[in-house]
Amino acid sequence: MRLGNDLKRCRFDAGDLSQEALARAVGVTRQTIIAVEKGRFVPSTLLGLRLARFLGKPVEKIFWIVEDAPEPR
Repeated sequence: MRLGNDLKRCRFDAGDLSQEALARAVGVTRQTIIAVEKGRFVPSTLLGLRLARFLGKPVEKIFWIVEDAPEPR
């Protein structure tokens, strides 16, 4: 399993919000936002909720669980 996200699209839906502006609004670095968008970093529950609140979306519209296919035996 892994965490999927639509953070980049949600930023654009919020008025073409920059990564830097979003990062400042939720108290993280731009590099953190980049890493979340690329799926290299799984945000804490607190950060996920801050992002959702700031973007005005339910957290489930930004993040979801991706069920990867099981490895063949």
